[in-house]
Amino acid sequence: MKHIIERLENAEVGKILIDEPLANHTTLKIGGPADILVIPENINAIKKIISIVKEENVNWRAIGRGSNLLVDDDGIEGVVIKLSDGLDHLEIDEEEITVGGGYPIIKLATVISKQGLSGLEFAGGIPGSVGGAVFMNAGAHGSDISKILKKAHILFEDGTMTWLNCEEMDFSYRTSLLQEKPGVCLEAVFSLEKGNREEIVEIMQKNKDYRRKSQPWNFPCAGSIFRNPLPDYAGALIEKAGLKGHQIGGAQISEMHANFIVNAGNAKAKDVTDLIAFIKKTIKEKFSVEMETEVEIIGGRGKK
Repeated sequence: MKHIIERLENAEVGKILIDEPLANHTTLKIGGPADILVIPENINAIKKIISIVKEENVNWRAIGRGSNLLVDDDGIEGVVIKLSDGLDHLEIDEEEITVGGGYPIIKLATVISKQGLSGLEFAGGIPGSVGGAVFMNAGAHGSDISKILKKAHILFEDGTMTWLNCEEMDFSYRTSLLQEKPGVCLEAVFSLEKGNREEIVEIMQKNKDYRRKSQPWNFPCAGSIFRNPLPDYAGALIEKAGLKGHQIGGAQISEMHANFIVNAGNAKAKDVTDLIAFIKKTIKEKFSVEMETEVEIIGGRGKK
């Protein structure tokens, strides 16, 4: 690893952290160390990083702001690229915006609403980055990313970069092409509509307030743990099963919203995965419903 670290430092790609606990980079505050964590300063820096890791045949993966992520207690081997402040550019051209994958989606919804542009009101209160929102086709209040995305600049697992339009992203409920063909969104172009600024700001703020009142963001958590098994809702099924408040180790099913698992104190990734398994088993036994996780579970030695 020393040789790779030297190459990355010489390439001046951004901030480089060694054996960095990923608990410091996830909203659950859980996760073992990354051998090397790089926070690139721009997209050109990412190109340099990918070139180096491919030449050195080292495992790598990218993460965003860690809001929909559970990292294994053993951490991640190789190089982790964190898309954050170096990819937070924003350009507004009439009703079209180009935004970096590291830009916080809540901040974007707020900034855009004040510009009198409509289409992102649903994102008021959604945590994480633009890149993560595209990856998951994040949505709420009857809308989602697929309704506004024009195209996305994608970095694939093999190191190739390309622009894909909305149709090519193969969006469906909380799913995109990037979950079948591993990749990350470096930047996105959204098509919005001009509207009444005051009305847009009011709707966005209501959505943000609703999430603040109904979801336990006062505790470390990762957002919704399960996809809704439509026409049912994950939280309603878990609550109906009487599981609110159930705890394994430091991981607890939220008393506020049953589709959230919170870090109630020094939780390990294993506590969370054991609790997820317990929920799946209980819901299957009680309601004959298969629960599918929405949170992305990554890491472990020998894995990416």
